[in-house]
Amino acid sequence: MLNLSKKILVAIDGSPPSDKAAEEAVRLAASTSDGYFRSKVFAVIVRAAKEDPALRDLYPEHRQQLESWAQREERIFYVVDKVARDLGVNVQREILYGEVEEQLLQFAERENCELIVIGSSGKGRLRRVLQGSISMQVAMKARCSVYLVR
Repeated sequence: MLNLSKKILVAIDGSPPSDKAAEEAVRLAASTSDGYFRSKVFAVIVRAAKEDPALRDLYPEHRQQLESWAQREERIFYVVDKVARDLGVNVQREILYGEVEEQLLQFAERENCELIVIGSSGKGRLRRVLQGSISMQVAMKARCSVYLVR
């Protein structure tokens, strides 16, 4: 059966490329959403594993950062929430813990996402040569389509 609704994962971190990716993901969902066939956007932030609430007590210095993280997360989600509200698109917020590439790929598999939208960070050439950018690693390993936004 033809599936006209799409599940779109967008990786966000508050950077300008990530904000552009968030806007693009919501616009894509809006263009494929039509009445009954509603596309859904998963806005995903991936934080370091040691910041996981289940492990927080092992790292007392992170307890003090909770309030600042909550404020930062609201700022990061602001762009995607605003564009989604303006275009009437359903966005589900997700915060994952661990390695960015690994968590994004696992989440996309688990939720059967048809598309991953991710900003191209523009990090330095040396870093890209040594370890590759996260966006390129996701693009190479994903089982679904990946849309890199510059």
